[in-house]
Amino acid sequence: MEKLNIILVSLTFAPDTQDGAAKFFTGIYNYLKNRGHNVKVITGKWNRDLSDPNIIQLNIIRKRFLWFPLFNLSTVKYLRKLKFDIIHGNSPKGVLPIILSNQKQFISTIHDLGPFETSFTRIPIEKYLIKLAVRRSTYITTCSNFIRKEIKHYIPEVDIKNIFNLYSAIEDKYKPLPLEAKKLKQKLHIEGPIILYIGRITKYKGVENIIEAYKIAKKEIPNLNLVMGGKPDFYMEKIYQDWKQKYRDIHFVGFISEKEIPIYYSMGDVFVTYSYASEGFGLTPIEAIACGTPVICSSMIAYKEVLQDNAIFVPPMNSQQLAAEMVSLIKDNSKREALINKAQKFVKRYSWDSVGKKLEELYYKFLK
Repeated sequence: MEKLNIILVSLTFAPDTQDGAAKFFTGIYNYLKNRGHNVKVITGKWNRDLSDPNIIQLNIIRKRFLWFPLFNLSTVKYLRKLKFDIIHGNSPKGVLPIILSNQKQFISTIHDLGPFETSFTRIPIEKYLIKLAVRRSTYITTCSNFIRKEIKHYIPEVDIKNIFNLYSAIEDKYKPLPLEAKKLKQKLHIEGPIILYIGRITKYKGVENIIEAYKIAKKEIPNLNLVMGGKPDFYMEKIYQDWKQKYRDIHFVGFISEKEIPIYYSMGDVFVTYSYASEGFGLTPIEAIACGTPVICSSMIAYKEVLQDNAIFVPPMNSQQLAAEMVSLIKDNSKREALINKAQKFVKRYSWDSVGKKLEELYYKFLK
């Protein structure tokens, strides 16, 4: 097969950041490199230097209204310099600089349509960027059939034949690590069962409901612990700092390195993810399952599509019911073990070999 020159544009990229969209494009990058393609990445630098000559990290000025325009300006300059066979943008914010650089043919990935669905995220500019990205893209990839249909629903003029569903995938490093998990638990001075959350600390992720549910569940299980990994977004920074002062019994561990994430997953007795806005795939519950930890999540349609009957589903924004499921799963060892065993077999379908192959086929289709 012909080797391609490919540029990926993504505002975030793992392991510099750990959101699902970042991990998805990192997986794409690694797969395509292993296939022998010439791949470059333009991304922001948020936490650390990735030290890869093929990854261009643009320094991000973390001022609320400056970082995005500056990212666009720098990316446009680079895209105008060089020619690529494939230009692939991650999320609307990764697509905008591609459009601004006057590229006529490109591929975009849309992970969710949150700005169309909740009052908190109903921001005109966010909706505009999604519509612009969808309308201008040659092909669009999504990570669930639910999001594929949602795009057609909210932007009916798009041809659904140009929207392709590619489920996300996880790396081989996500597996049970009981010895390392035991050491981590000792290091954190934790005794008793653990409810675990790893993800962005942002409002629509339902983190406040998780804390409320934990407080309720702790009344029945006094030695219950809550470990929350991840960094707050701009809007949640002050609230997050207030929580750290107010909830001294909660372990706010902040940013977790890529090396440590599988250990944290393995340490949890129950993993909870509880979004109430659109989720396109939901990578963290798949990672947790692969590490042998049962999952409770919100009953979003995309979660149900991806996880099927391999998780416990709770309606969003219902702290009481979430707490009841936490208690039930912690106390019922046989229920927890049955869920773990079934889910571990199921999760093997989400491999980069299958997902990467489908994307590669789409790239060659794009060039015809």
